[in-house]
Amino acid sequence: MEEGKELEKNEVQGDLKIDKEENQTPKTEVEELEDRYKRLFAEFENFKKRSAKERENLFNMITGEVLVVMLPIMDNLEKAASAETTDKSYQEGVNMVVKQYATALEKFGLKAIETVGKRFDPELHEAVSHIEDSAKGEQEIVEEYRKGYQIGNKVIRHALVVVAN
Repeated sequence: MEEGKELEKNEVQGDLKIDKEENQTPKTEVEELEDRYKRLFAEFENFKKRSAKERENLFNMITGEVLVVMLPIMDNLEKAASAETTDKSYQEGVNMVVKQYATALEKFGLKAIETVGKRFDPELHEAVSHIEDSAKGEQEIVEEYRKGYQIGNKVIRHALVVVAN
């Protein structure tokens, strides 16, 4: 008889174990699904950020390549504006075109690199000559041969400069 009671006890405990497992299974599944959802959501957010950054980098790269082709035109317009002429209206017209062209390039994020009076920075400038001048500071830029330009932090053309000391 004792065996019968033990069997009944084991059966009851077995049923309780099954009930506990059945009750825990949905909770575990819900937790797993929640965890999976959170991970997928985080992955998607990271994907969106990465895609936006890649799109911006691609836009800046393409814009930089186009502007590099257009910079010699700007150089020539600036040379024409600085050339001496007796025709003042012609000079004013060229200056207006230079300003208009520079404004158009600035709309694409292009900005000129500062040179004369600044300290030489190999990331921004390219030294074409070196002079000794006690009146100037160490590694100070004294002359600019060609303007340099950048879009954001990316240099698309280094400035050609003369460096003192």
